[in-house]
Amino acid sequence: MSSLAVLEALDSARMQWYHVTAIVIAGMGFFTDAYDLFCISTVSKLLGRLYYFDPQSPKPGKLPTTVNNFVIGVALFGTLTGQLVFGWLGDKLGRKKVYGITLIIMVFCAIGSGLSFGLTAKSVMTSLCFFRFWLGFGIGGDYPLSATIMSEYANKRTRGAFIAAVFAMQGVGIIFAGLISVIISALFLHNYPAPSYNTNPALSTQPEGDFLWRIVLMIGAVPAMLTFYWRMRMPETGRYTALIEGNAKQAATDMARVLDIEILAEQEKIAQFKSMNQYPLWSNEFFRRHGRHLIGTMSTWFLLDIAFYSQNLTQKDIFPAMGMIPHEVNMNAIEEVMKTSRAMFFIAFFGTFPGYWFTVVFIEIIGRFKIQLMGFFMMSVFMFIMGVKYEYLKEESKILFALLYGLTFFFANFGPNSTTFVLPAELFPTRVRSTCHALSAAAGKAGAMVGSFGIQSYTVKGDLHQISRAMKILALTNFLGFLCTFLVTETKGRSLEEISGEDGRESDLTQSTIMTMENEK
Repeated sequence: MSSLAVLEALDSARMQWYHVTAIVIAGMGFFTDAYDLFCISTVSKLLGRLYYFDPQSPKPGKLPTTVNNFVIGVALFGTLTGQLVFGWLGDKLGRKKVYGITLIIMVFCAIGSGLSFGLTAKSVMTSLCFFRFWLGFGIGGDYPLSATIMSEYANKRTRGAFIAAVFAMQGVGIIFAGLISVIISALFLHNYPAPSYNTNPALSTQPEGDFLWRIVLMIGAVPAMLTFYWRMRMPETGRYTALIEGNAKQAATDMARVLDIEILAEQEKIAQFKSMNQYPLWSNEFFRRHGRHLIGTMSTWFLLDIAFYSQNLTQKDIFPAMGMIPHEVNMNAIEEVMKTSRAMFFIAFFGTFPGYWFTVVFIEIIGRFKIQLMGFFMMSVFMFIMGVKYEYLKEESKILFALLYGLTFFFANFGPNSTTFVLPAELFPTRVRSTCHALSAAAGKAGAMVGSFGIQSYTVKGDLHQISRAMKILALTNFLGFLCTFLVTETKGRSLEEISGEDGRESDLTQSTIMTMENEK
């Protein structure tokens, strides 16, 4: 069946300024996500010094392992929940109707995180965890909605690059968070100097540090606040309006205004599209057509995030071992925040940030499938080397250690961290696209929790053999991700309807299933 004029117009539209603004508007949730993830890693050690100081201990106060895991991990659980809820709502109510809600939640909860007060350490941590859960809930909603909106707006030639660019706003968030954390902690350190812990344990933790971590967390609300108005002005996607709501005229009008072209409304074709795509998500027909792809996107994202979030969240524990920052007893509390933030910023700037944009540049040249295979494989190799040679690298070759560590970040982002976000936004039908992306992303956050609660326990004490073991485990998870990548297919250069089979043409997976059934006969 020939495609609708509005869909053909979207698929063939030249790149316009509107696409650029849509990338920034849609990417602001990922900016906030990265900012929060980065900042909580830098301030969690400060929280330990402030609220769990023991004058008899030879080392500065640390968050107890359980508290540390919850402070960092509770936002991940909120993200998982938000992904599932908003992913489902995005298919049921429309992408735009629930899109602004996620930003409102992020703004209020980022501010609330900084206003987590209490008379005891327990009450402060409980309040912080409460707001971080709901912050994660809002961030989670942005995953399926932003990916789906961008995929449905973009043309088929540059769709992957546009979706990857939305996700690359994480990289911008990381860089921004690094700068903010370094600048604010440097200002505090200049105005409130203090001796190192081994010189004077009691005076090494500046009371003003309690304002520092709150300010850093609350600044994360600003970018989301600034983009709320523009997000509300975005029209519903043409694909949702036409294929789900069945209003070809409205879809043509909205997209003609956005793309600045004339589009013919073809109401009579809508019934044909809808009649061929009535099977529900939990049906044999869906799993016959898309089951392998859904298993592939969920499993690869799950395995990736075990490694990716473990790397991000445990940087503060690994940096001293790499020699990038002094030992904690040789610094005061705010100095530790500044030097940890600075080290994380350099790793992000030279390793993490370029990887995102390499994906944007090369995804339509190399393809999603090959980039994902390459990324998983290289991450597995580098982590295995670090795991096997951890003691040697730590003691004899710290520069090589930092290089290998940075390269794992580079190939995570020029690899599966970007492609696992792109593929679920392309492989599935319009009617369930947001939900399937949500299921894939939620599987990823389940993996992130394994990293946060499981792998973190290996590194939190800084034990050499435990960190080495963690690296080997992560190498194995990445290799499993490499193998699971073969469950998905390349989507480069094809329309969303062709990929999913919505236009009456069978998808690659359906064709192979039919051929297998015929051969068995």
